[in-house]
Amino acid sequence: MTTQDTTDTATTDPTRQGYTTSYTVAQSPEEVFAAILDVSAWWTGEIEGDADELGAEFTYRHPPQHYSVQRVIELDPSRRVVWRVTDSHLSFVSEPSEWTGSEIVFDIAPVTGGTELRFTHVGLVPEVECFGACSAGWLHYINGSLRSLITTGAGLPDPW
Repeated sequence: MTTQDTTDTATTDPTRQGYTTSYTVAQSPEEVFAAILDVSAWWTGEIEGDADELGAEFTYRHPPQHYSVQRVIELDPSRRVVWRVTDSHLSFVSEPSEWTGSEIVFDIAPVTGGTELRFTHVGLVPEVECFGACSAGWLHYINGSLRSLITTGAGLPDPW
């Protein structure tokens, strides 16, 4: 596997109403898609359930601060993955269910020399209390751990 990757942005796009980050890797859309579906290899914590078929659900736990249940609501091979958060409890904010009802979106697009991955957590906006901590977490998991899994075959361990 090659480890070449280029653009890296982390922005909040008000038209998408959520935290967005994107980057380009040299790997194929199929390789990027497969890495996203291997959730336990990049989103370190306790993961139970499946993320590789439409309608599947999985639970993510990072005790004691994070619990969430994600349902796969869109699965377009090598193009798009969307999870809807159906339940959540974040112990570090005053409204622990802030994530409930939000959507986690992975858009995959072939580009010259590789694949662009655009990640958006729709609903994770600066107005919600967990925005600072959650966007920092996503920066590690998406731009660090998932990118490492895509480019090297190994995700990065959780730093917390």
